Amino acid sequence: MAKKILIVEDDLTFSTVLRTWLGKKGFEISVVSNVCGARKTIEAESIDLILSDLRLPDGNGTDLLEWIEKNRVSVPIIIMTSYADIQSAVNAMKRGASDYISKPVHPDELLRKIEEAMSKSSVSANHMQKTNDTIPESDTAEFMEGNSEAARQLYNYVTLVAPTPMSVLINGASGTGKELIARRIHRLSKRSNRPFIAIDCGSIPKELAASEFFGHVKGSFTGAVTDKTGAFLEADGGTLFLDEVGNLSYEVQVQLLRALQERRVRPVGSTKELEVDVRIVCATNENLEAAIEKGFFREDLYHRINEFTLRMPSLKERYEDIVPFAKFFLDCANRELGRSIIGFDISATELLQGYSWPGNIRQLKNVIKRATLLANDNYIKAKDLNIVIPNETSRPLFDREDEKSRITDALSRTGNNKSKAAAFLGIDRKTLYNKLRLFGIK
Repeated sequence: MAKKILIVEDDLTFSTVLRTWLGKKGFEISVVSNVCGARKTIEAESIDLILSDLRLPDGNGTDLLEWIEKNRVSVPIIIMTSYADIQSAVNAMKRGASDYISKPVHPDELLRKIEEAMSKSSVSANHMQKTNDTIPESDTAEFMEGNSEAARQLYNYVTLVAPTPMSVLINGASGTGKELIARRIHRLSKRSNRPFIAIDCGSIPKELAASEFFGHVKGSFTGAVTDKTGAFLEADGGTLFLDEVGNLSYEVQVQLLRALQERRVRPVGSTKELEVDVRIVCATNENLEAAIEKGFFREDLYHRINEFTLRMPSLKERYEDIVPFAKFFLDCANRELGRSIIGFDISATELLQGYSWPGNIRQLKNVIKRATLLANDNYIKAKDLNIVIPNETSRPLFDREDEKSRITDALSRTGNNKSKAAAFLGIDRKTLYNKLRLFGIK
C-alpha cells in the first residue's frame, strides 16, 4: 500500500507541484492550506508523514506540532521554511518535528528526508523513548547541521554510514562536536532502540581500564565492593563510543582489540566469558597514523576501529554556519538564563565572522552564553562577546576575494534573492548592498 503524505501549504502553485512530483514517486497525497484543515485530515485519515510549511494563514508548523503532541498522534512531520526562518525550523525540531528543509526545495534532498523520517517512524514509541532518553538535553545542538559545504558533506557521510555495521573513527579538533556526530550515527542506525554508551578514554586510569570496559565481580580487587557491569555489556546490542581513543595505554589497547575480535569479554575476577554485540564508534583529535609509527598505537587496532573515517571540519572551515550557530546558541541561552535578547548587531556579527574560533563550536556556545548574560540591550554588541581578533587594526576582517566569493555563493544559493542572501550571510540588507557596490557584483 502506498504511503500517504499530507501537504500543509497555502501556496497553491507550490503545493500542486509537490503533489504531482510526490505522486509520481508512488506516494498518496492529500493537500490542505492551513492548520485547521490539517487537524481535520489527520483525524479522518491515516497519515504516514506530514510535510508542512512553517508559516500558515491560521498559525504555523509549531501550532500543528503542539496539537499532534497533545492528541498523541504518532506521525513524523517535516517543516518547510525559507533561509531566513531556519532558526524557527530548528526550534520546531526541538518541539518534535522530524526534520526541516529549506525553500527552494531540492527534490532529491526532500525525497531523502521523507524516506529517512518514515524509516525512523517505524520504530515503536517505547523504543524511541528509550533512545531519546540516552541523549542529554544539552545535545539538542546536533539538530543544527549547518548550510556550509563542509557540513553538508559531513552529514551526507553520516547518513551513508549510519545504517551499516561499520566501525567509525571520527577525527577532529577539540570542540568540533565529535560526540554529537557519534550520537547522530547511533540514532540513524539499526541499533537506535538499544543503548548508546560513551566512555572518555582520557579519564580512565590504566589500572581501572579493564574494569571500566569489561566490568568486575565483587572482591576481585581492593575497592571492588560490588559487582560492576562494564561498558561493553552496558552497550550490548547498541553503540559503544570511545572518545579520545588515542589516550589508551598500549596494554589496554591489546585487551580492547581482543574483545573486538572475539566479541567476548571476561569481567575482572570472573571465570566466565560473555558474548557481546556492540558497534564501535571512536573519536580522537590525535594523528593515530603518526602514533602508530612511533609505536604508541597498535596498527591492528587502528584498522579494526577505522572501517570508515569521518573528518570533523573546524568552525572556521564552516564560515556560513557561524552566525546560524550563534543564533541557535542565543536561543538556548535565552531559555536557560531567562533572557530575551533578540539578536546581534552589525559589529557583533562581523566580529563573530572574523574570529578564528580555535575552540570551535564549544567555544562559540560558551561565548554566546556569556554574552547573553552580559548584554544590557536587546542586541548583543561586539563588546559583549569578549573576543579579540589579533592585529585587528592592521588588517581587514576578511580577505576581499574570499568575502566576494562567499557573497556570490550566497546569492547563487538563494536564487539572487538579496534579502535571503543577507540572512544567509548573517548581515542586514544595507550591509549587503554596500558590499555588492564595493565588489562590483551586479
